[in-house]
Amino acid sequence: MRLSIIVPVYNMAAEEKLNFCLDSLLGQTVEDYEIIAVDDASTDNSLEILRGYEERNPGKVRVVSCPRNKRQGGAKNEGLQRARGEWIGFVDSDDWVAPDCYEKLLSRALETGADVVGCDYSLVTSHTFQVGKTVRNNTAEQTGELDEEKHKSLFIRPGSMVVKIYRGDVIRENGLHFPEEIFYEDNCAGPLWSLYFRHFERVEEPLYFYYQRAVSTVHQISEDKCRDRVRAAELLYEECRTKGFLERYYPELEYRFTELYYGITLFSYMQGMKRPKLSFIKELRAGVEERFPQFEKNPYYRRFTGAEEQKLIALQGRSSLAFYLYYKLILLVRRIRS
Repeated sequence: MRLSIIVPVYNMAAEEKLNFCLDSLLGQTVEDYEIIAVDDASTDNSLEILRGYEERNPGKVRVVSCPRNKRQGGAKNEGLQRARGEWIGFVDSDDWVAPDCYEKLLSRALETGADVVGCDYSLVTSHTFQVGKTVRNNTAEQTGELDEEKHKSLFIRPGSMVVKIYRGDVIRENGLHFPEEIFYEDNCAGPLWSLYFRHFERVEEPLYFYYQRAVSTVHQISEDKCRDRVRAAELLYEECRTKGFLERYYPELEYRFTELYYGITLFSYMQGMKRPKLSFIKELRAGVEERFPQFEKNPYYRRFTGAEEQKLIALQGRSSLAFYLYYKLILLVRRIRS
């Protein structure tokens, strides 16, 4: 089997989203591949739709049904356990790919000897193959044989996992997997996986279509989702520590952990919650300082974190209450002006 495409599915029956995704995968120009669709205990008729595709496409579509919801990471792990492909790719069930997506990715791998190959993606708001706003995923400087500097760069900015194909033997030999039962599983898996591959290449085209719904649960903020991002960062830290990457990539992990656990979570929580809790933002500060007390001196932090964000984070370092009140005032002024 040349390629396994893993599709985690949860409640995607409406608006024929799931159908459009699966039809795009069945329409691939490459040969010798399988689609492993993992229903993550959907409460709509997603599983029924999947069974129909499996019945009409025996040997091409394989359906796995999870008895309980394990989130996307758990569904992907179920697919990984069953994947037979030399190469493995992932597609979110409300997205889709160009007809020649996997043919081009696999051709690039064959031409270069790469063990991971990616592409760019297109942002769209309707079911179409017309390219919308193109988002560049990774950079040319990150490609080629992966020396230590490129590994550091990919750890900091691994890019999206769904626009890539990975050598299956690297995944299997190293026991690579996803965190389960949390959102933002790729925030942990993406940086960590990048350290195990030795040659990365890109196809300079938007072959993946990322569907942006008018109302998306991905972009709704809740304390539970913020805690999931915190958990993803904690798991990344623990994996790096136990696998021996902590000392070798200390500055990179320090920045990536700070960004995920603290920076992104802090500001999205303050902006997205109607009644943010002072206790939670204190908890975020204490958590990052426990592992990386000197994070504000990190060279990546100084380079990539905006000047205004650095000032606000420094303010919280002096007083969480002062930060809380000042940031609420900033949001109030923004609302009045808009």
